[in-house]
Amino acid sequence: MARFTGSTWKKSRRLGISLSGTGKELSKRPYAPGQHGPILRKKLSEYGLQLQEKQKLRYLHGMNEKQFRKLFDKAGKMQGLHGENFMALLATRLDSVVYSLGLARTNRQARQLVNHGHVLVDGKKVDIASYALKPGQVVSVREKSRNLEIVKEAVEITNFIPEYLTFDADKLEGSLVRLPERSELHPEINEQLIVEYYSR
Repeated sequence: MARFTGSTWKKSRRLGISLSGTGKELSKRPYAPGQHGPILRKKLSEYGLQLQEKQKLRYLHGMNEKQFRKLFDKAGKMQGLHGENFMALLATRLDSVVYSLGLARTNRQARQLVNHGHVLVDGKKVDIASYALKPGQVVSVREKSRNLEIVKEAVEITNFIPEYLTFDADKLEGSLVRLPERSELHPEINEQLIVEYYSR
């Protein structure tokens, strides 16, 4: 499946989760899109719940199915709980770290910054959004890109940096201190449902 280019607001309302991270999509109309949206829908089956949970996490990270499944399989080969490993791998992708550091207002914007070559890892340009960061690696904004309005705005409104990251707003530089713990990631996602979905 190719990258999703449709309306993220409609997708947010369908899944019942804010894909942009702002919550604006659900504040005005917190129900599914379409003329029958406000009407109470019938209860989802067990499979339906598992699929919905998988789609929530996949769209939150803007990944296609092939990428998502490949990372899921990689998490299964690691020591520890499959679901928690998977969540940690998603959170340590370069685009996810750029977003968590507050260098972009949305995950989609973070991916664009990376793809357009505005981000450095350990001083070298990396334009692959799925690049897997390791603890100790430093992420910074390229010298020529430090005056970008979207970066300035994002840094100004950011008031929370996760504990597994450090960030220097003056240098526009941060680093991955350690792998994130499950309690620090997406509390609204039940990763066990995703493990069950792929284990069918």
